[in-house]
Amino acid sequence: MEFFKIRRDIPFMRHALVFNLVSLVTFLAAVFFLFSRGLHLSVEFTGGTLMEVSYSQPADLNAIRGAVAALGINDVQVQNFGTAQEVLIRMPVQKGSNSSQQSERVLSTLKAADASATLRRTEFVGPQVGDELAADGLKALAFVVIGIMLYLAIRFEWKFAVAAIIANMHDVVIILGFFAFFQWEFSLPVLAAVLAVLGYSVNESVVIFDRIRENFRRYRKMNTTEIIDNAITSTISRTIITHGSTQLMVLSMLLFGGATLHYFALALTIGILFGIYSSVFVAAAIAMWLGIQREDLVKGGMKKDEDPNDPNAGAMV
Repeated sequence: MEFFKIRRDIPFMRHALVFNLVSLVTFLAAVFFLFSRGLHLSVEFTGGTLMEVSYSQPADLNAIRGAVAALGINDVQVQNFGTAQEVLIRMPVQKGSNSSQQSERVLSTLKAADASATLRRTEFVGPQVGDELAADGLKALAFVVIGIMLYLAIRFEWKFAVAAIIANMHDVVIILGFFAFFQWEFSLPVLAAVLAVLGYSVNESVVIFDRIRENFRRYRKMNTTEIIDNAITSTISRTIITHGSTQLMVLSMLLFGGATLHYFALALTIGILFGIYSSVFVAAAIAMWLGIQREDLVKGGMKKDEDPNDPNAGAMV
């Protein structure tokens, strides 16, 4: 399925150096903000108080957030837990008070607004748990990266694997850079979004790499640059359909999903946009500069009875 078909190849690789310099500057800026400002970690990572409150009717999450924020408690996470009447509240512990005192203050405020508010449980999430979550998140990221590299090295060639990982890590670091610069809250849902972007971005790279391999078999008079330009141009319609529909879904979560899904959807939005950019202008260009050539991807030559002028000569069945 195609919305349109471009008859003439767009010379993307002619401007690859400029695009990759832009990517390098953006990447270095993201690294700078990560080290200078750091991530604004949520309660799951830093430790804090967790409360489960029950209501007799569906809870107004925005009103609860406002009531807790009025006590001077910032970075509060409020979400439904199980049913619309059950609410889970996560908040950092304030200086000068312990977890028990803080939960009593919050419950009193909530009861003043709605007498049916009932405390079901309260827990203190210590920083040690946060350290374990951070370590597990880094392990998950490492396993994803290793798995992607092995998959691409086996399916294509090691140069493609290196190019894809550089491009994908470029996306991840830029997402983290945005969160560091704007000091948006980095929570477990955001970490899940970052891991999702890794898989989503590599999918676009695989589509382009597969078309490059196919073109090496079909167009034997083209050089590597022309092969890559043709592969990218021929997949533009597919890219618009796939990423456009995905972005519409993510934007609906961003605009209408409420505070609980806001940063999750925001991370996905940034990741999808930069994932398209990196797959075209970063991954393909790096593969070209690493010296990818026909011999790396095409095993053997044309059969003796094949016409060398046939554009389908050597094509995979």
